[in-house]
Amino acid sequence: MKKKIDYDSFARATKEQVEQKFATPKTGLTAEQVKAARQQYGSNQLTYQKKTPFIVEAIKAYITPFTLVLIALAVISFFTDYVHAAPADKSLFGVIIIIVMVFISGTMSLIQSVRSNQAATQMESLVQVKIIVKRDGKDCEVDMDNLVCGDLIQLSAGDMISADMRLLTSKDLTISQAALTGESYPVEKKADVEVTEAATETSYPNLVFMGSNVVSGTGQAIVIATGDQTVYGSVVKDLGEKPEATSFDIGVQKTSMLLIRFMALMAPTVIIINGFTKGDWTQALLFGLSVAVGLTPQMLPMIVTTNLVRGAKKMADKNVIIKHLSAIQNFGAIDTLCTDKTGTLTEDQIILDTYLNCDGQIDSAVLQQAYLNSNLQTGLKNLMDTAIITTAQKQQQVLTQFEKVDEVPFDFQRRRMSVAVREGDDEVHLITKGAMEEMLEVATKIKIKGQIKALDIDLTQQVLNQVASLNRQGLRVIGLAQREYPATKTNFEVSDEKEMILLGYLAFLDPPKASAKTAIKELNNLDVNVKVLTGDNALVTRAMAQKVGLGRVALITGEQLNSLDEAQMADAVERHQIFVKLNPQQKKTIMQLLKQNGHTVGFMGDGINDAPAMKVADVGISVDTAVDVAKDSADVILTDKDLRVLESGLLVGRETFGNTMKYIKATTSSNFGNMFSVLVASIFLPFLPMLPIQLLLLNLIYDLSCMAIPWDKMDAEFLQHPKRWTADSIGKFMVWFGPTSSIFDITTYALMYFVICPTVIGGAYPTLSAQQQLAFAALFHAGWFIESMWTQTLVLHALRTPKVPFLQSTAAKPLLIASAVEITFGSLLPFTGLGRDIGLAALPINYGPWLLATVLAYLILVTFVKQLYLRKYAELL
Repeated sequence: MKKKIDYDSFARATKEQVEQKFATPKTGLTAEQVKAARQQYGSNQLTYQKKTPFIVEAIKAYITPFTLVLIALAVISFFTDYVHAAPADKSLFGVIIIIVMVFISGTMSLIQSVRSNQAATQMESLVQVKIIVKRDGKDCEVDMDNLVCGDLIQLSAGDMISADMRLLTSKDLTISQAALTGESYPVEKKADVEVTEAATETSYPNLVFMGSNVVSGTGQAIVIATGDQTVYGSVVKDLGEKPEATSFDIGVQKTSMLLIRFMALMAPTVIIINGFTKGDWTQALLFGLSVAVGLTPQMLPMIVTTNLVRGAKKMADKNVIIKHLSAIQNFGAIDTLCTDKTGTLTEDQIILDTYLNCDGQIDSAVLQQAYLNSNLQTGLKNLMDTAIITTAQKQQQVLTQFEKVDEVPFDFQRRRMSVAVREGDDEVHLITKGAMEEMLEVATKIKIKGQIKALDIDLTQQVLNQVASLNRQGLRVIGLAQREYPATKTNFEVSDEKEMILLGYLAFLDPPKASAKTAIKELNNLDVNVKVLTGDNALVTRAMAQKVGLGRVALITGEQLNSLDEAQMADAVERHQIFVKLNPQQKKTIMQLLKQNGHTVGFMGDGINDAPAMKVADVGISVDTAVDVAKDSADVILTDKDLRVLESGLLVGRETFGNTMKYIKATTSSNFGNMFSVLVASIFLPFLPMLPIQLLLLNLIYDLSCMAIPWDKMDAEFLQHPKRWTADSIGKFMVWFGPTSSIFDITTYALMYFVICPTVIGGAYPTLSAQQQLAFAALFHAGWFIESMWTQTLVLHALRTPKVPFLQSTAAKPLLIASAVEITFGSLLPFTGLGRDIGLAALPINYGPWLLATVLAYLILVTFVKQLYLRKYAELL
């Protein structure tokens, strides 16, 4: 494993020491040195997440605790019903049903996994660009991947920085580190500078980093880190680690373990009871395994996947690309949304917010002078220059009668730039703009209240107060000054920037999005707390927060966070809503702490510095204009960079969650009730209450009808709050509603055993011949099969809503139709050849009224129990 780069030592070392470390001559590395450097320090290629082999995905999809039970049952059924059965009784029907169940369940899971992994493994490297490198005394172009430590690189405006480098020379060099740090504005980088303590690597003024780009100026640098060893590379490397479990993953795992515990308890009990009471241990084993299968929602992967795919399609219509299907489920659970500032809450563009004279009033003359300065300069226009020009053109404050005489370019020593202009044969005006402190160094006069006055201590303090007031609004302020020179002067130097008259101020802003305030309010109404995590400074961020409706909320810096221990930090992430001057690791830590505190967290960002946090969050959200690493880390990509889109995502996620819970809770509770009924019946009945093949077919028909659940709707009240998948709630639901159905199963047993079957067959079971007993059992099986079908189907409608079913809340048409088809098919099955083949017999007409009475009484009781459950636990699903 390669040693971590010590950026501090490189920043503090002299240029000669850095060159000596890599044995780099002034003429650049030789071919032999390049080869040796690549071997010693590694290539400039990034390591991305490895793709899971398809065969592994297939095994994981088809081999689960639930499918293993099904497979075991299929093997046993194959031997008992086919291999060792009498020639006349040989049947593969049961085996085929089980195989179909395994195939459908596993295939749908595999489709889900493949879709997710295809998106997750589309990690793209940086755009391949040609780099100017000095080697063997010549400047040559090489691919970014071919850079090595010790290479000498020429930097100029527009270049992407393709490795971490130490500057050797620089001239007016500004670098945009927005993707790495979140800072809106370019930063000055200088080769010759005294290095002080730096909070993060990117704070060093003489180091530049992969993933940033040159805004203006030129320089030469030496490569000190490549590939995975770079700051950018360390972020990408972290993304290749195993993802942390999301609330969805944890919920599924806990639910699976809960059901396995129930199976482990129920199946052996049923096997032992039936083995001793019936004497046929093979049949008892087969029936016990059927009970285990019947307890599980075999079609859970299919239902979940169908739900998620439908949710993804609905989101696609709202300009949202779902990369990982499970993210939709997690969307509905989000209670805390963390977002970067730049480009998410703001427009991601610098605008001229206002132009003021020294009286603090908007003055078009100030804008005109600033326009001349910005428009007539020949250097690279920065974002502020562009904002000035754009505003002047919109305000029609463009002066064309002036001609340029000369200019004094910007440099970071004096942090000013000047343009000399003349109108006709008049005097020459030297117009200077720059940082306020540096402007006050060259201004000796001030234009105030229409008069030119000496800039004394009191007026200087007045200027500083005005600037501070603008800063508190989150505005970046530069000053504007002027001096007149004779018409004959045509050559200007830095020394001419003196005894100037301060005219006013230019205040710039990266404005908040017009929709941000409304979006945050809507998210709060949906019980989602919004937190801002940014690398930008406190003044700008706080001002922006107030404008988007966050108010004067608690703010903390990355430096302050670092001073806290783990317990204090866990408390701080709860109390604070704005986090500033953060590095990528701190954003990631905040995500982890919020999750540890019990929150389901979404993170929205678009820069390299956001990628680790997005990967850790339950839902990583990015935009299609984001850097590659951010997009690859995200679960969700917005094609419209607007928080309002997230409201739609939350509602779709909650609807998807609700429909999934309908299936899981209704099915597991109903199946648990059936299995509890089987346990009771196994003790008292002289035959199995239902044959294994019948139990499997009952579950298959019910599960297939549940395929319509994703098209169902949720009550509006359900969508107003975050939803989390908790196994505990499923266990409670099973215990409450499972035994409720058993009451009517037992009454059906009594009806069939003591009334219907003796009447039809001609006597009580013990008095009948062996052939008659088989007919008795077949009729009994048919009665309980149909009753189970009706109650299991209709209870789904009762439990899908806290309201009264069919009266206050009715399911969507697809679910109503599917339920009707299922009940019709199940009721007619005993009267068909297929029904006879699996051991069912036609029921008498007088069974109908008993069935309707049983179903009606069951629904009334379920509604009553539901109200008691809601009083105790408040939520149903």
